[in-house]
Amino acid sequence: MELKSDLRLAVLIDADNVPYSNIKEMLEEIAKYGIPTFKRIYADWTKPTVSGWKTVLLENAITPIQQYSYTQGKNATDSAMIIDAMDILYSGRVDGFCIVSSDSDFTKLAIRLREAGMKVFGFGEKKTPQPFISSCDKFIYLEILSKKVEIDDEKNENLHIEKKTFKRKSRSANIKPMLKADRKLIEIIIESIEDIADENGWAFLGDLGNFLLKKQPNFDPRNYGYAKLVPLIKSFGRFEIDEREVGKGRIKHVYVRTK
Repeated sequence: MELKSDLRLAVLIDADNVPYSNIKEMLEEIAKYGIPTFKRIYADWTKPTVSGWKTVLLENAITPIQQYSYTQGKNATDSAMIIDAMDILYSGRVDGFCIVSSDSDFTKLAIRLREAGMKVFGFGEKKTPQPFISSCDKFIYLEILSKKVEIDDEKNENLHIEKKTFKRKSRSANIKPMLKADRKLIEIIIESIEDIADENGWAFLGDLGNFLLKKQPNFDPRNYGYAKLVPLIKSFGRFEIDEREVGKGRIKHVYVRTK
């Protein structure tokens, strides 16, 4: 899937169905796909269950939208998000939407937005039902966005605990597998390579990544513990990798084929 860095995005967050703990990492991820023009979060803010969100809203310039639960057992937040999404769609001021929720109730909304030519990025926990995942152009699990800050004991063994410094490791070093890279995944990669390969069996890695997303919107190497697609493919031992220099400089195009 071809992404433009200047996409104008509307970020709509369902506070009832996603945690607030990694909101900064989520916004950093969204910045890869475009510029958040709207940032709104929906909840009944009179409820103590969403109190944790209040401390991070101002820090991240997210506009809270109050939605009272008029009837017990009914989720009024979903309706408010859907109405706002359609208003924003018809305003013509955005190119895509980021729907942050683990609720399958937004499946129809995502489908409708894509029918209108919008890019739809979904964000939710691993428990998110498959219909909502499949309705998005790309779906990112929130679990893979969390960064870990660990104590660096190596250089501070002789210091008191209160003087120990914290060291943020690189994201790739902290990734833990959330999904198992099984035979089904290998088969999908093999089939995708065969579908787009040239006469010699080589497939351009960029095209392969985009094609995999079309087949499986929640595909992401980070789900399997790898920061990039190349290390994931190499781990299987079933594929050949060819790095080809392009023109001047050190720019290389990566190609892959089945052994």
